[in-house]
Amino acid sequence: MSCDSCKSLCWNWSVAYRGGMSGSGTPSTHDHQHAHERHHEHEHEHEHGHGHGHRRTMQRHCEVAVIGGSAAGLAAGLQLARQRRSVVVVDDVTPRNAPAEHMHGYLGREGASPAELVAIGREEVRSYGGEVLTGRVLGARRLEDGSFRLDLSGGHTLVARRVVAATGVTDELPEIEGLAEQWGRGVVHCPFCHGYEVRDQRLVMIVAQPLGLHAAPVWRHLSDRLTVVLHTDLGPDVERDSIAPLEAEVLAADAVLVGSRFRARAHVLADLGVEPTDHPSGAGDFVQVDPMTGETAVPGVYAAGNLTDPSLQVLPAAAHGSRVGAMVAFSLASEDLRTAARDSVRTSGQRHDWEQRYAGEDRMWSANPNGTLVQEVAGLTPGRALDVGAGEGADALWLAEQGWRTTATDISQNALDHVAAEAVRRGLDVTCLQADAVVAGAFGDEPYDLVSLQYGSFHRSPDRTGVRNLLGAVAPGGTLLVVAHDLAPMREPVDVAEQTRMFDPDAYVGVEEIAVAVKDDDAWEVEVLETRPRPPGAASSHHVDDVVLRARRLA
Repeated sequence: MSCDSCKSLCWNWSVAYRGGMSGSGTPSTHDHQHAHERHHEHEHEHEHGHGHGHRRTMQRHCEVAVIGGSAAGLAAGLQLARQRRSVVVVDDVTPRNAPAEHMHGYLGREGASPAELVAIGREEVRSYGGEVLTGRVLGARRLEDGSFRLDLSGGHTLVARRVVAATGVTDELPEIEGLAEQWGRGVVHCPFCHGYEVRDQRLVMIVAQPLGLHAAPVWRHLSDRLTVVLHTDLGPDVERDSIAPLEAEVLAADAVLVGSRFRARAHVLADLGVEPTDHPSGAGDFVQVDPMTGETAVPGVYAAGNLTDPSLQVLPAAAHGSRVGAMVAFSLASEDLRTAARDSVRTSGQRHDWEQRYAGEDRMWSANPNGTLVQEVAGLTPGRALDVGAGEGADALWLAEQGWRTTATDISQNALDHVAAEAVRRGLDVTCLQADAVVAGAFGDEPYDLVSLQYGSFHRSPDRTGVRNLLGAVAPGGTLLVVAHDLAPMREPVDVAEQTRMFDPDAYVGVEEIAVAVKDDDAWEVEVLETRPRPPGAASSHHVDDVVLRARRLA
């Protein structure tokens, strides 16, 4: 039976048929978002005011910024991280399929929840050193050097060589009261996403646009108890003789089927010149891209997933993101090859981020050595010391003053230049070694009596190269001292409209991972592993607790 209109619907709930909602995830209205030195401390200083007044803002640099952290965005990020590109995914946690409890048609993940897929995807991206920041991109513009600056909530910025937008679309529902509340559960739109689950049930299909009839034959195959309701006049394409008047004011339904309109979530790209295009179906708009590369009409700006094709389910959306990530990797590699003649030293994206931070003359941290280092080293006989992630060198300089033959190592040459200048000023002998902790053999072949990692961090890798480098640098009988922040505050929820987390601790090797490696090796003895109050004297006084690991290499 089909009809022109009805006044109310009933599918386990009573729903008045008189108003409209629209949605993405949760439907909305039609109104239309290495040894890395002292990273933790810097991030906490920016992110947690704790009554200290004005929050300082932060700028970071990466090779690729991905806007949106669902299937397409994470797949692009994974592809790029595996190409040793520095990639930062910014996710405001508003996926299109947020209301759905399960996803279907995803080979190998059939029936999994969307949240489970995202959690696994995030972990995979992080396992290669890619970062996933919880926050929101507010806008973007091109800089004079051809790179892009993304403005983030909280006043922070992210500068990238390439941008991948995987922001998806917003679904707009007919103005019928109750649809939005049941969207993704009692109200569905895709026979391939939800059809099997509502097979043989009482289905009411509300058609508010010509495209809404497109799926009717598929739904009819899934259930012979299908009622199609025309919510509006669909024009001459619908034969009026085939429409029967509805005699009842209430229809009983186990599920309601609605074909939504869709709007590309591309407003953050507007200042770059990326504008949505009307979809050929007439049901909404999308961002048009090169079918091979995923690049938009603006060079260097790419788009993936539902933003480019609203019909994609999760699996093909992820596949498209993976393809676009590969195309971006080709683009960057080609550009690097073209510029190799004038750039004698290739700088990794991770290193570039830190070189920018230490490019100025102003000191980023206090000039004081870390109190825990002073306390734990007090009883040790001075020998050869390696300060990993030395930053501006307060710890390395202090160790040299205590008689240690000290090597300061950092991913940033700018930071080490500060260390060297201060060592000369004080008349101290400190060796400076520029090295990325996740590169094999980063610290050389000569072992050290003390290896210190103070509030430092380096990106993760599946083969744990960074951890092996760290442990391998300790001489037999030597000491490994790792001091890190208690990161519990970094995992607290954040209002993405107000703030963006500018550091992803789970993309970096933590003290827990180092402790596990030491415990699993009979050549080591753990002497201290505890959480304790942080000693005074740090630049960021809001920080409360440290996690301290001290271990001795037996052989």
